[in-house]
Amino acid sequence: MRVVIAEDQVLLRAGLGRLFEDGGHEVVALLGDADGLMRAVAATSPDLVVVDVRMPPTFTDEGARAAREIKQEHPGLGVLVLSQHVETVHAVALVKLGGFGYLLKDRVLEVSDFLAAAERVARGGSALDPQVVATLFSDTGDDHPLAALTDRERTVLELMAEGLTNTGIAKRLFLSERTVEAHVRHVLGKLDMPESEDDHRRVLAVLAHVQATHA
Repeated sequence: MRVVIAEDQVLLRAGLGRLFEDGGHEVVALLGDADGLMRAVAATSPDLVVVDVRMPPTFTDEGARAAREIKQEHPGLGVLVLSQHVETVHAVALVKLGGFGYLLKDRVLEVSDFLAAAERVARGGSALDPQVVATLFSDTGDDHPLAALTDRERTVLELMAEGLTNTGIAKRLFLSERTVEAHVRHVLGKLDMPESEDDHRRVLAVLAHVQATHA
């Protein structure tokens, strides 16, 4: 996997580069801001771009805007946005584009999970940080459709929203894939959502449901 990294913090930028290289991937460009990101993408043809959501000069949403521009110009390119804090607006809006991930920077410390998420995004899948998912699912009363789910079903739904496949969910929860498939069927049935074999479409369906019920 060929990776471009845009991160203004020197130590984190270098650390990310080393992490990907140690994982067997090729880092083809390292940048300290978002200004040259499009040029770097055009020049290096990466499989994945990793970008900080807040970059110079204003440290507001330069990375998020760069991510959207990259996805518009290169729809098949994976983009992984890193953030210091949970910002659900950018996360939900961009994950709809596919091949997109939004993780908190602390997640980098969980190396194997982080690399797995990055590789999933590069393949066209999705990766939402668990804290982002938890924030989206937190405002639910007794009349909310999510209230009908058991604790296990809610956990499965949250992992679905993170972008995990049934296999990934089974490994995370130490369950058989058949058991996870049954939980997924129950979740989708209770939420009146169609089943799908496409993992990204499944993520979109979950997020669309959550957005609609929060509207």
